[in-house]
Amino acid sequence: MESTSVSAQPLVGKVALVAGATRGAGRAMAVELGRAGATVYATGRTTRKHTSEVGRDTETIEETAELTTAAGREAGGAGAGIAVPTDHLVPGQVEALVERIDREQGRLDILVNDIWGGDLHVEWDKKMWEHDLDKGLRLMRLGIETHIVTSRYALPLLVRNPGGLVVEVTDGTEEYNGSNYRKPFYYDLAKSTPLRMAWGLAREVEEYGCTALCLSPGWLRSESMLDTAFGVTEENWRDGCEQNPHFAISETPAFVGRALVALASDPEVARWNGRSLSSGGLAKEYGFTDVDGSAPDAWRYITEVDQESKTADVTGYR
Repeated sequence: MESTSVSAQPLVGKVALVAGATRGAGRAMAVELGRAGATVYATGRTTRKHTSEVGRDTETIEETAELTTAAGREAGGAGAGIAVPTDHLVPGQVEALVERIDREQGRLDILVNDIWGGDLHVEWDKKMWEHDLDKGLRLMRLGIETHIVTSRYALPLLVRNPGGLVVEVTDGTEEYNGSNYRKPFYYDLAKSTPLRMAWGLAREVEEYGCTALCLSPGWLRSESMLDTAFGVTEENWRDGCEQNPHFAISETPAFVGRALVALASDPEVARWNGRSLSSGGLAKEYGFTDVDGSAPDAWRYITEVDQESKTADVTGYR
């Protein structure tokens, strides 16, 4: 991967927890933080010995940690990944995780709440009263309760030092989710709630000199999006545009990882306190690009271009 446009390893000495770092955006954020020099604790439920309910054993937190360490070494020597198997619905496991970070590092500078894993429970075309209740409540727990539990135990360590950054990760900006129904009902709640969480946590941590915000990738070319949804690889991802032409606006997970590094490296990051941000929007602010040198602004595209159209023109959007 290309390096970001920020100075080499600006996060040396910083400690991060990326909760939900097994794959997708979480993995990329962990790797890019490591590339920038941070020590990164990567958590998740899928390990080389255990596969979570998501059912993908091809990505593990051990691999995420190894990729994070390798990125740090390639970029300048600092940066490391540490894999800690954690079910963020089990308070005792999260408490033990934070105690370990405190014991080993004595600080926490960046908390990323990226836990999800609820897609398999979503019944996309069903009304609220038709949707299986157990599945609906399960994805609410995975997408909301996990974030609450993690913040409950991690924030006391983070607010010890000014400059801490809390990042709630979701799907969709406040502008988009606030005016569009992200059906079905349970998915809409799960992806809208982190926006409000970030707004509330911003008020909680501000007096300690810390910042909380919400960050959304655009149309993410995650591992499952590529191989399950479109049957392509990163190398031939454009073939997916034959199935949906608007896939042309999609982005690699590294793009949101670079957005996170830009935020964590910004000495004036407090200006974003409580805000809803996107990878595409931040690329304009900080000047980073995706791995191919483009800067896809997916949420602006999705808002302004008719998604029902059979043609797509990403000119001016990436």
